[in-house]
Parts: sequence; structure tokens; C-alpha cells
Amino acid sequence: MPDPHASHLVPLAHRILGADNTLGIYLHGSAALTGLRPHSDIDVLVVVREPTTHAQRRALVDELLKVSGGPKARPVELIVVVQSEVRPWRYPPNCEFLYGEWLRDDFERGLVPAPEPSPDLAPLLTMVLEGDAPLYGPLPADVLDPVPHDDLRRAIVAGVPELMDELHSDTRNVLLTLARIWTTLATDTIRSKDAAADWVLERLPDEHRPVLAHARAVYLGDEREHWDRDDLRPAVRPCADFLRRAIEDQYPRAAV
Repeated sequence: MPDPHASHLVPLAHRILGADNTLGIYLHGSAALTGLRPHSDIDVLVVVREPTTHAQRRALVDELLKVSGGPKARPVELIVVVQSEVRPWRYPPNCEFLYGEWLRDDFERGLVPAPEPSPDLAPLLTMVLEGDAPLYGPLPADVLDPVPHDDLRRAIVAGVPELMDELHSDTRNVLLTLARIWTTLATDTIRSKDAAADWVLERLPDEHRPVLAHARAVYLGDEREHWDRDDLRPAVRPCADFLRRAIEDQYPRAAV
């Protein structure tokens, strides 16, 4: 049954990209793995036959700006891939279109995302296949190839330097994402952010646990976000640095 939080995205994609051109529309992330959390985006992958035009990407941005976020709507992260760019699989895969709320200011200034290589597609496609949650079309395994283990590992560490640069502006998400990267490298499974935090919290030194525990609690809606607290503010960077080093230990070639 289509997820009620995401069902409106199917006609939107069909209208702009063409129903005949759309091979499948799939949930991934929290919606597919564990259920939406209070701060979860609606993560959607659209697989199409043919590349998009600039006009189609412009129209997608315009429509998503209207329906994503706001007081009564969850943020949407919508990604489009051309099937021939990811099947047969090759690395790095090419992303045809990406919309996320962290780019809203750029979109409102007129940015239209262009197709570009995106290592982040490796874990995303893996989650789509594991989540097995079509909103439209066949099961994802009928449309996508599995991502080789080595490509998944190198893809998830590729974004660590950028994550560290965003620690101040997106503290909760960065900490939880670092925890999930460490967990994935160590266990060969992609877990939800809160489940990954649980795994990491059992392995963190005592001085770093309050920081990650707060990030997890905020993600689950159990606490309000307060990174300016005297007991948290000076501990954020040391915690992030510890997670980064743990990732390096699991994947020394990362040079993160």
C-alpha cells in the first residue's frame, strides 16, 4: 500500500517526467526501513528510461518547493536516476536530479540541478533494494542492480570530509550519519540512524556518549535540540573527531 506521506509524489513525477518514461518510484531511508521518525525526510527514488530535460528539472524544483517542508508537510528528498546509468552497475553512478531541503535557498534563487556523478547513490540504491518499498512500478530488484560490497564501502566514506565541514550547521544529522557510516563499515549492514547510534553508543568512550545520545533523542522526538548547552557545545567536535577516526580505522584508504 502506498505510504500516505509520499503518495502525492507519484502523480507529480508522472506529470513532469511522463508516466511512460517512469519505470519505478521507491521509498528508501527511514520510511522504508523502520518507519518515519519525527525529523525524517520522505526519501524517494525515481527511476526513468530517458534522461531529463532542463525544463523537466526546473518543473520538478518548482513543484517540490511547494510540497516539501512547511508546517504541515514533511521535507522531501527526491532523486532521479536513468536506469541505463546504474544498470549495469558502474562506479561512480550518475545522478540525474536531486532535490533536498538543505538546497532550498539555492533553488529559490533559480538553481536547477544538473546530472552529475554521485557516489552517494551507492548506499541509497542499497537501501532502496533492502527496503523493497515501491510506490509505483515493479519491485526494485527488477529495475536495479545490487551495489558491489567494495563500491558501497568506498562510497559511504567519500562524503566524510564534507560532513565534517557541515558539523556546525547540521550537527544532529552529521553525528548520526557518521555513526551510521561506522556501523555500516563494521557490520556490513545499513541501519536506521537511531539503530546505528545504538550500536555506536555501546562502543563510545564515556565522554562522547552524551553528544550522540542527544542527537539520537532529538531524531526520535524525545528531546528538543539544544547544542548550545554548556555540557554539549564543547564536546561536539571531539565526538565527531572520534567517529571520524573510527571510520578511518575501519577503512584506512578513506584518508578522511
